[in-house]
Amino acid sequence: MKILIGTKNPGKIEGAQLAFKNYFDNFEIEGVSVSSGVGEEPVNNEIYEGARNRVNHLIEYAKNNEIGAEYFLGVESGITNLLGKWVIISIAVIKDKNGYESWGTSPAFPVPDKYVNEIISTDLSKVMDKISGQNDLRSGKGGISFLTNGVISRIDQTKEAFMALTQHINEIWNDKKVLNSDKEKILK
Repeated sequence: MKILIGTKNPGKIEGAQLAFKNYFDNFEIEGVSVSSGVGEEPVNNEIYEGARNRVNHLIEYAKNNEIGAEYFLGVESGITNLLGKWVIISIAVIKDKNGYESWGTSPAFPVPDKYVNEIISTDLSKVMDKISGQNDLRSGKGGISFLTNGVISRIDQTKEAFMALTQHINEIWNDKKVLNSDKEKILK
C-alpha cells in the first residue's frame, strides 16, 4: 500500500510509520515536500489549515505525477491559545483515495509566556535551537525531546496525532455511511 506524506522531515515520517504499523502490515510511506500555505509558525486554526493544505497539495502532486496512493497525510505543528493557555500542538490530517478525511492531534505542551511572541514572530525551531544551543532540532527528535530530557520526541507526538486513523480503521467511528435510522436518531 502506497502512502504519501507532505513532508521530508524524518521525525514526522517515522511517527507516521509507527502509527500505521499498528494497523497495516504492507505499506510504504513516501515523503514529498509540499507547501503548507500558512506561515512559518502556524497560529491557532492555521495549524489544521496547514496540515489540510499539505494533503490537498499531495493529491494534486499524485495526479500530476500519476502516482496511485491509498492515503495522503499532512502534519503541521504550531502554537495555539484556543484552549486558554499557549501550547504547541501537532495536527495530522488523513485523506484516503476516495476523499474521506479525518484529523487528530498530538498531546500539547505548554509554552512559557516569555517565549510566545518570539515563537510567533519566528518559529519554534529557531527558539528551541537558541535555547538548547543545538542546531536543527526539528529534523530529528524535536524540541520536545530536549524539553523532556529525551522522554518524548517529535516522533512520539506525530504518532499520537495520527489518532486520525480511528475514523479509517473503524466503521462505527466514521462519517462515511450514516444509515437513515441513525440520521433520525442524530437529528432528534
